[in-house]
Amino acid sequence: MFASDSVVEVPFRYDEECLPPDRKNDAVAYIKDDTANKTCNKKLTVKSKMKAPVYVYYQLDNFYQNHRRYVKSRDDKQLRSKASENDVGSCSPEDYTPNDMGHKPIVPCGLIAWSMFNDTYKLSSNNKDLVINKKDIAWKSDQDGKFGSDVYPKNFQVGGLIGGARLNESIPLSEQEDLIVWMRTAALPTFRKLYGKIETDIEDNEEVMLVIQNNYNTYEFGARKSIVLSTTAWVGGRNHFLGLAYILIGGISLLLAVGFLLLYVMQPRPLGDPSFLSWNRNPGILR
Repeated sequence: MFASDSVVEVPFRYDEECLPPDRKNDAVAYIKDDTANKTCNKKLTVKSKMKAPVYVYYQLDNFYQNHRRYVKSRDDKQLRSKASENDVGSCSPEDYTPNDMGHKPIVPCGLIAWSMFNDTYKLSSNNKDLVINKKDIAWKSDQDGKFGSDVYPKNFQVGGLIGGARLNESIPLSEQEDLIVWMRTAALPTFRKLYGKIETDIEDNEEVMLVIQNNYNTYEFGARKSIVLSTTAWVGGRNHFLGLAYILIGGISLLLAVGFLLLYVMQPRPLGDPSFLSWNRNPGILR
């Protein structure tokens, strides 16, 4: 509990804050309008000092990445090997480009990649940029074992319906860490994913200027978006569950131990008496 309480978190929900006043009742049309200005400038005040590294997360609420059809909408063979780029059997409807565009396989295929988060953040303080390092944000095992170094994006987000972020076709999937983080689907409808790391301290009561590109469409299905700045402790991020579980189970165990001790003192049971053994009760009979 102490370690969890030592973690400093600064969450900021911005899906409603970043809507223009005249578009609050028309959010879906606004987010789909490619000509609308989606830049949002906000100010955050950090109440407690945040020691580097400061982790930057995006949080989505009411987004069901654990839906069965969504989870299955990918092809792991295609992600691993260039030779399997035509393996799109489980990726419908994001498997091939439309017929008028040649009916070519999409790499990476499937709804998970297609719906990749595409809001962007820039932070600054005291007129200096807080550089967000986006290296080493994905699991090394995912980079090495699940995403091929010879697999490059092809025909991605070229149809009429654009889902989310676009990918650089000159960078292999094994180096596209934003994609790798997003493709590790969450088990619950409220989740955080790592956006990057700030390698400098943020002092207490420091004002942080936040520039958000509000691109991702969560308005159509009632989801919520937040940015979270957080430090870590030896237990990870702020999460009181583990501490509460230890205290609860430890308390129950202590009460049971005291109860059994009192029971033994008040109504003691005799310890094992060898006279009750069969060969002592009937010494003349061998058993």
